[in-house]
Amino acid sequence: MYQRALGPAYQRLAPALARFHRLSGPHRLSGQVQVEAPATWPGRVLAWALGAPQSAAQGAITFELDARPEVELWTRRFPAQTMQSTLHEAAGRVVEHLGAARLTFVLHEAEGRLVMQLQQLHFCGIPCPAWLRPQVVAEETGVGDALHFCVRATVPGVGRVVSYRGHLLVPPGATVAGALA
Repeated sequence: MYQRALGPAYQRLAPALARFHRLSGPHRLSGQVQVEAPATWPGRVLAWALGAPQSAAQGAITFELDARPEVELWTRRFPAQTMQSTLHEAAGRVVEHLGAARLTFVLHEAEGRLVMQLQQLHFCGIPCPAWLRPQVVAEETGVGDALHFCVRATVPGVGRVVSYRGHLLVPPGATVAGALA
């Protein structure tokens, strides 16, 4: 999916990052994460509607990936909460279904990093106007055998809704098919 969405730029991704996005089948990865709580009460309500973490935490993260040819199921087990989403590719973009939201991203490669730029948001099936669309930072990079991630979403007038960063270990042998350990 990411190879199709990025095209030739996929070849410039950091090795651990490219390896992660080539995974197929079920995989369980582990790492560390730092989560910031939503900044406001409306931010907590939006986080709840997305299934995103609602409290600050730091510690171990388990990431379960079920990568099928047409769809990926991502389950992020944060220290205090689990967040699940499905992703698929459509017209060269990655579409993520996360709780009550459908987010459409354009992908870019920048110095080996994967940058996901939010292009559209539908919330409860209703298109979000551009002036209310969240500012989203969604970046991944690879260092050694680790995939580093940084995700942050702020909504105008609401503040921070989602914010977490950390890393996952991507074993060198995990390239095509894996098994849940």
